Amino acid sequence: MSSADHVETPQMIGLVSDIVSAYVSNNSVPVGELSSLIRSVHEAVARLGSATPAEPERLTPPVPIKKTVTPDYLISLEDGRRYRTLKRHLAGRGLTPEAYRQKWGLPPDYPMVAANYAAQRSELAKSIGLGQKPVVRRPRSNQAA
Repeated sequence: MSSADHVETPQMIGLVSDIVSAYVSNNSVPVGELSSLIRSVHEAVARLGSATPAEPERLTPPVPIKKTVTPDYLISLEDGRRYRTLKRHLAGRGLTPEAYRQKWGLPPDYPMVAANYAAQRSELAKSIGLGQKPVVRRPRSNQAA
C-alpha cells in the first residue's frame, strides 16, 4: 500500500501509538523488532478503514429444510431441536416468525405450529365453546300467565 492510497491522520497515528505502547508495556519486544511491530500495526489499522464489507455468512441448517415440518412437531433451524410450536422458542432467541423465515429463506406460509398440535388445540377450543356466536337470551317478563 503506497502513501498515496491512504491519508495519515493524527487519529490513526494516535491509535497506532496507543496499541503499540499497550503491547510493549505487557510484552518484551527486542529493539530491533519495534519498527516492524509499528509497521504491522499501522498496516492493520489502515486496512480497517478501507476494508470492504464481508459477504454475509452462508447459513447451514442443522437439518435439511424439507425434513423440518412433520405432523407432530417442527424442527428448529436454529438449534435442530423438536418443538410443537416455534413462536416462543424464536422469541427466546430474539427472532420473530417473519425474521426467522427471512433468515433461513423459508416461504411466507411456513408453519409455526405443528399440524397435529394445531388440530388438537382447535378441538379443545371447540369443545369448550370458543369460536361460536353467543346465544342471545331474551329477558323474561315478570308477568305470570
